[in-house]
Amino acid sequence: MKLLKSASIRSSSIRSAALCGALLLGMAAPAGAEEIVVSNYGVSANGMPFAVALKKGFFKEEGADVTGILSSAGGGTTLRNMLAGSAPYAEVNPNAVIAAVQQGADVKIISDNVLTVAEFIWAVKPDSPIQSPKDLKGKKIGYTNPRSTSLALATLVLQAGGLKTEDADLVKTGGFGEGIPALDIGMIDVAPIPEPLWSKYQSKYRAIAKAADLLPPIANVVGVAAGGVSAGKGDFIRAVIRARRKAVAYMKEHPDESGDIVAEVYNLEPAVARNAVRYLVSASTSGIEYWGTGQIHLEGLQRAIEVQKMVGAISGDIDAKSIVDTQFLPDDIKAMK
Repeated sequence: MKLLKSASIRSSSIRSAALCGALLLGMAAPAGAEEIVVSNYGVSANGMPFAVALKKGFFKEEGADVTGILSSAGGGTTLRNMLAGSAPYAEVNPNAVIAAVQQGADVKIISDNVLTVAEFIWAVKPDSPIQSPKDLKGKKIGYTNPRSTSLALATLVLQAGGLKTEDADLVKTGGFGEGIPALDIGMIDVAPIPEPLWSKYQSKYRAIAKAADLLPPIANVVGVAAGGVSAGKGDFIRAVIRARRKAVAYMKEHPDESGDIVAEVYNLEPAVARNAVRYLVSASTSGIEYWGTGQIHLEGLQRAIEVQKMVGAISGDIDAKSIVDTQFLPDDIKAMK
């Protein structure tokens, strides 16, 4: 498997604060304590279970002394942070792993964390004539950046409406938050607004497509470990996977309390965070949940590879199985689906 300028500034502050806090904790941490790295933690929906696991003490219950969760703006940066800081575990989008592997890095996908792109909603202004993807011919559709997931998904939305990529005008906005004012001023006709932004702004706009209803399961973000970094840290990595799994189960049982935890970490209004968590724990794409247990879904992973190929983010033939290592997963979810 990633805000308005003010939100971007806030998320940057969150990341800086998380980094400083984690470094301070690391200085005082006992031997064996570790940091983990999660792409867009404190901003995007993928990392919400880690906030719950940390707050509820699930990491320590499972035997992982996680002293901090470092964030970064993208998968490539996350991997570099993991390798540079010797963090034994990171959560990133699959194409970052593939790109790293193709460049010779010794990294493997060790858990399948977010199994769908259900956080994505494509929205228009309330008075727009656009009602569904079938009405997108000749319209301006926003996406974040070249070779991004949002660009690939815009192509899939057009295909779902029986259209081709060239039937619409795809407009780079530079970020999801930046796409909202672009929609307001008419620079684009349709904006992708992922959770938790959608829960914040849904009263202002109208959804014309939801990924959970429209698109197949696509691996969104995965857990990774690097050979050299993970050596001797297997127990810690296994404990992180178990703790995250426990947090996902807790979020299903206690969505509102989990939403309140997320609100604090993500600097959101509690009602917004609660709504986002409720939506995502109930989202089902062809029977596949949004937040997974860690079990590898090869079909979704292969689909993610094909989607990234469409926009040139990755190239060449990639065997999904060759970049997966299930040794750290609990026995009951070790088998790939």
